[in-house]
Amino acid sequence: MKKLFALSFSLVALLTQFAVAKDATKPNIILILADDLGIGNISCYGADNFKTPRIDALAKSGIRFEHGYAQPLCGPSRAQLLSGRYAFHTGMTGNDSGSRVTPQSEVLIPRVLKPSGYATVSVGKWGQLQLQPGDFGFDEYFRFQSSGVYWRDDASQGPATYTINGKTQPIPKDKYLPDMMHEFLVDFITRHRDGPFFAYYPMSHVHRNVPHLSMRPTPDSKPGSTNLFADNIAYMDKLVGQLVDELERLKLRENTLIIFVGDNGTAGGEHEGSTIGGRNISGHKGDMLEGGSLVPTIANWPGTVPKGKVSKDLIDFSDYLPTFADLAGAPLPSGVTIDGRSFAPQLHGKRGNPRDWIFVELGRHWYAREMNWKLNEAGELFDMTGAPFQEKLIAADKINGKAASAQKRLQAVLDQLNPQGGKTETGESSGKHAHKDGKKKKKK
Repeated sequence: MKKLFALSFSLVALLTQFAVAKDATKPNIILILADDLGIGNISCYGADNFKTPRIDALAKSGIRFEHGYAQPLCGPSRAQLLSGRYAFHTGMTGNDSGSRVTPQSEVLIPRVLKPSGYATVSVGKWGQLQLQPGDFGFDEYFRFQSSGVYWRDDASQGPATYTINGKTQPIPKDKYLPDMMHEFLVDFITRHRDGPFFAYYPMSHVHRNVPHLSMRPTPDSKPGSTNLFADNIAYMDKLVGQLVDELERLKLRENTLIIFVGDNGTAGGEHEGSTIGGRNISGHKGDMLEGGSLVPTIANWPGTVPKGKVSKDLIDFSDYLPTFADLAGAPLPSGVTIDGRSFAPQLHGKRGNPRDWIFVELGRHWYAREMNWKLNEAGELFDMTGAPFQEKLIAADKINGKAASAQKRLQAVLDQLNPQGGKTETGESSGKHAHKDGKKKKKK
């Protein structure tokens, strides 16, 4: 009997060890999404006027992608990132079309990861998407709806508020909202340190305050600071560093993938000073130019992600959901088209199956882009060999040779995607103000 008990105990212990070992293969995942941050704002990308040592350290010990693409505006970017689907599939073609994205129509990352045992949290901006993060599957959430709200007196009407797991309350006086978000995230990680967990961290930095469109001082800003934008970038970098330090303290770094990425390019008004090697990026937030969608993209996972690598692989915002599903061993949502492609192999140091092109859409405008060429909905072909500083329109009568081959390839991509046949923009063609045209017609 004793031998049988000992054998049973040993079998249970072995199964337990197997379960723990199996679970350890599923990394914790932290997706940090900076707001309105382009490559000209991160020093490891060559920024002239900003220093980001803690973010640079992630790149130095991980992978820095040179060709990571978001959408040119916050709402469409976030919808694509969380769903793995292009705007003409979700219907979120602009900032005011979030009502098209519902828990019934779209399966977001937390619902994909939940069956694989992940605890999930959303901490930060949730504005253009409707309802609450919990309605889309997040176990816990800290949500603020406005853009650029940092202090209690930053809101245009009444005190600024935030919502934790369904309970809305005003920001306490003299409390800095980004610090509160950081504390909530660290508490969640601490409680779920046995993992695995997925943390979606859409930071408030470095968006300007709306509706005043001004940068707000940070707790570290000196009185009378004349460069609040740089102050905010520095504080954002500091918070990223503090998060890494907490993971080290909790002994979680070896099994935690951190991805740092921007949600769109630098905002107009700040992009002029966001130079690289003394040169301005072509375009900025809201543009269908390179600077509207090219964003810093950094992946760090000690012992797994190659150290100090600079990758030229094309990454598109639809790729995150399938990548995380791949890492978690989770099946993709059934019955819907997932536009993304997993880059999990690249995170493991393998070649993987890199993209040949990426797709960008805003309003009733879109383009497909290869490494050296871009073709938009109007049939205009651009030579992108000078990107991110220049993009040269090729005259229709000059399209021949390599240009003609590229045009043919990219037109085939657009024909296959058929964005005009999907859920198209119903308001202003730019996608920035979805109901502007309708209001004009009604007034007239």
